[in-house]
Amino acid sequence: MADAILSVSPYYNKPNQSGIVQHYKTLSGVSQLPIILYNVPGRTGSNLLPQTTLEIAASCKNIIGIKEASGNMEQIMYLIQHRNKGFLVISGDDAITMPLIAAGADGVISVIANAFPKQFSTMVRLALQGKITESRKLHYQLLDLIPLLFAEGSPSGIKYVLSQLDICQNYFRLPVASISKSLAQKINTVIKGI
Repeated sequence: MADAILSVSPYYNKPNQSGIVQHYKTLSGVSQLPIILYNVPGRTGSNLLPQTTLEIAASCKNIIGIKEASGNMEQIMYLIQHRNKGFLVISGDDAITMPLIAAGADGVISVIANAFPKQFSTMVRLALQGKITESRKLHYQLLDLIPLLFAEGSPSGIKYVLSQLDICQNYFRLPVASISKSLAQKINTVIKGI
C-alpha cells in the first residue's frame, strides 16, 4: 500500500497558477492519502510558483510537501523561508540537494541514489546534521556523474549505470532508448572514480 502520492504539476496545457491551485484542491478533496506536489517545469512546461505552493499548502491539509525540481535556488529558498511548519520542501535535483539542505530543505527524492545509495544517503544525512564540510566531500564525489545521467534523457542514464553495476538490465520501453556509446564511455570513466 502507498504511504503518499507524488503528484506532478499539470502539464501539456500549461495551466496558469489559478488552474494549478484548482487542480490540487480537487485532487486533495478526493485523496485519502497525503500528497506531495512535484514541480518540474522542464518536463511540464509550467512552473509551480512558491506563492502558489504556499496557497495550496495552506488550503489543503493533506498536501504535506513538495518535490522541487525547478532548479531555481532563489525560488526554492523563498519557499523554505515562508512555508508553514511541517510542510516539507524536498529536493528533486540531485546536483543541488546538499546546498538546498544547507538552506533548510528537508531531504531529496533522488535519481543517483538508485545507483549509489550509500554515498548519496550519507551525504544527505550529514547535511541534515549540519556537517556541511563532510557532506560536501560526498557531494563533489558524485557531482560529475549527475548531469551525465540526464544528458540524453531520463531514465536512460541511470538505467545504464544500474546495468553496469549489475543491478538491472539496460532495457527500455519506447520512446526511451539507450544512451550513445560516447556518453556510456564518459559515464564509465566517472563511475571508476566513484
